Amino acid sequence: MKHRPAEEIQDLQYFGEFGGVNPSVSDSSTYTFLSAKTMFDTFEGNTEGCYLYSRHTSPSNLYLGEALAAMENTEAAQVTASGMGAITAVLMQLCKQGDHMVSSRTIYGGTYAFLKNFTPRFGIATSFVDITNLEQVEKSINANTKVIYCEAISNPLLEVADIAALAALAKKHGLKLVVDNTFSPMAISPSKLGADVVIHSLTKFINGSSDTVGGVVCATQEFVNDLRNVNDGACMLLGSTMDSLRAASVLKNMRTLHIRMKKHSENALYLAQKFQADGIKTVYPGLASHPSHHIYKKMMNKEYGFGGLLTIDVGNLEKANAVMEMMQQENLGYLAVSLGFYKTLFSAPGTSTSSEIPEEEQEKMGLTNGLIRFSIGLDNDIARTYEKMKNCLIQLKVLY
Repeated sequence: MKHRPAEEIQDLQYFGEFGGVNPSVSDSSTYTFLSAKTMFDTFEGNTEGCYLYSRHTSPSNLYLGEALAAMENTEAAQVTASGMGAITAVLMQLCKQGDHMVSSRTIYGGTYAFLKNFTPRFGIATSFVDITNLEQVEKSINANTKVIYCEAISNPLLEVADIAALAALAKKHGLKLVVDNTFSPMAISPSKLGADVVIHSLTKFINGSSDTVGGVVCATQEFVNDLRNVNDGACMLLGSTMDSLRAASVLKNMRTLHIRMKKHSENALYLAQKFQADGIKTVYPGLASHPSHHIYKKMMNKEYGFGGLLTIDVGNLEKANAVMEMMQQENLGYLAVSLGFYKTLFSAPGTSTSSEIPEEEQEKMGLTNGLIRFSIGLDNDIARTYEKMKNCLIQLKVLY
């Protein structure tokens, strides 16, 4: 049967303690037991129906985890205090000293810095490759490789990973495929395409109001249990615990995610088509000119479109900064990092979210200093938005 993420979330029904339509928030750091034996059993891992300490988990976090697992079609999910909290826990759980990973070269700057600068301290090596070149990916696999890591839609170049093909490669070599799906919730379902672990930064589209930092790991129940293990679980021992109040807030916002993703995608496609027709170098997976447009179409859950992210290249950093500053002055959005907000957010990735990547590496991957990344908002009249944006580009001589 076809996986329909919105319906999976819609069919979840929780009741609050006093019959509320929202589940009650568990505002406690620790929980009591009626018997010492039950406390001992809980420490031993027999946690069914029992809560011990909120770093382990809480009812509020479990409610959110169930909704996210339903969305991603996995058995279970573990929420974390940030997207990086999810990424680092997963990779440290899967790898040990002497192990090796193959990663996409175009990934979030924080993830790149973790793999390039931090994990080598623990004897874990990473090869960075063009994830769209399957031959190169396979050539980079060696006897010590444990993980292939990628973003479904890469940050910030919007490269599209062929998840089914990468999953086949991972299975062939006995590896785990880990996919960061932050840019494409609902639009792409990596687990249905063969991914072993799906990660999100909840900070972005899923929460959608730029007021919360959070992350999630969606995977098998066995792997989530491993992450929670009191003796050697990375989520348990590294301590990236989401606060219960934040978990409850994200769960409420998830109920509108399907509506928001459709509008983000609709607006982004409209602007991308207009910018490309104007002669601006535009990258968006929904354009036929995108090199992996056909792969995205093959993978996508069609009703959610091609996502809310697009990039344009205005030639140089000075011009990019001027464009963003003028657009902010014209109330078209905010010069800010992150994505998924109701207003458009724009940034120059080379000097912000990808600044951890050395300039020579940015150049190799095609990350130019004139690139502007747009997270397109929920504007009601996108034609009006386009005209105002076009006027900014004309005033700054990006368009004539």
